[in-house]
Formats: sequence, structure tokens, C-alpha cells
Amino acid sequence: MKKAIFSLLFAASLSLSAQNYSVPAASPRQSVTQQLSVSNISVDYGRPAVKGREVFGKLVPFNEVWRAGANACTRITFGQDFMFGGKMIKAGTYGLFITPTATEWTVILNTDSTQWGAYTFDAKKNVLEVKVSVQKSAMKQEWFKIELDDLTESSVNLTFSWDMTKASVPIMVAHPAEITKIISQLTEINKVKGDIGKMK
Repeated sequence: MKKAIFSLLFAASLSLSAQNYSVPAASPRQSVTQQLSVSNISVDYGRPAVKGREVFGKLVPFNEVWRAGANACTRITFGQDFMFGGKMIKAGTYGLFITPTATEWTVILNTDSTQWGAYTFDAKKNVLEVKVSVQKSAMKQEWFKIELDDLTESSVNLTFSWDMTKASVPIMVAHPAEITKIISQLTEINKVKGDIGKMK
């Protein structure tokens, strides 16, 4: 009897606060943001799981464009110009796609960042392609993961990990001389603001 009452109370509490709950997503969405230089880099992507499947070469076929995640295509936003894998990329939001092989990936930035999957992928909208080598991970990564790691003052790595596979694209600050001037100006502005605050 007590169990039945508890179950009813629990169900009632759920119904009263249903807006706080949702059905678990098979490939939950995640966003990761990292400040680099004077702005941020952000990535929004879906996280599929291995679930005992053979991933690269089967679930994700070799030599075919992949959405770099699940559901809606992966989106990457740059707050300023950067060097992406050694190539210049302008500030803005891009669709991020990957064409994998067993030994290297072609990482693609495309002007279409709103499509579902890669079903309407148009190579004519590509703005940048870089090739990166594939590494074997020391540990299995069950859920697909994108990280902005190995941060320094002028660089960060965009790292993809899934199953036993790992690959990274180096991102570096572009126009370092101009950025140095901007930082100097921002520092001066903050100093003036601080002085004004002390006068109040």
C-alpha cells in the first residue's frame, strides 16, 4: 500500500513539474565554448553512442561526408579570424563536416550551418578543407565527443573522439600583430573604467 501511495505521489510530482523533464535523447545535443585571444570559439553538436556497433567504416562509411555528430549538422562559430589547420577562416558560423578514411580525415567548413545531417550537403559551399591524421585512442570513447583542448595563449586544438579513434585540428590566432594592438586598447579601456569607478 505504501509503495502504491509513493508511486502516485511521485507521478503527481512529475506531472506538476513536467516542464523540467524530457524523454532522453538517443544522441543528446552538447555545446562547448572556449575563449581564445579576444573572442570565443563555440561548437554545437549531437553526441551519438557506439552501442556495440562498428563505427568508422560501417556506421560512418569511409569516403562519404559525415555530419560530425548526429541529427542537425555540427555548427562551429569563430568570434574572430583564426588559422584552422593552417588555413585562414573568417569570423562567423559554419557547418562542420568530416569525410573519414581509415588513416586520415578531411575536416570541412561549409557556409550551410542549418541543414539536417549531411543530406543536402553542397560541396560548392565549402570554404575550407583540411586533412588530419587519425590516431588510435588509449581508451574507448562511448559517446562521440568534441573538445577544445590543449589551450595556450594563441592556440587550441579541436579534438574529435569516438570509439577507439581520435583526430585533432590545430586552431591558431590570425593577425597576431593586430590582435596585440586590440588587446592593448582593451587593457587601456579597462584601466580607464577602473579609474572612473574609483571616482564614484
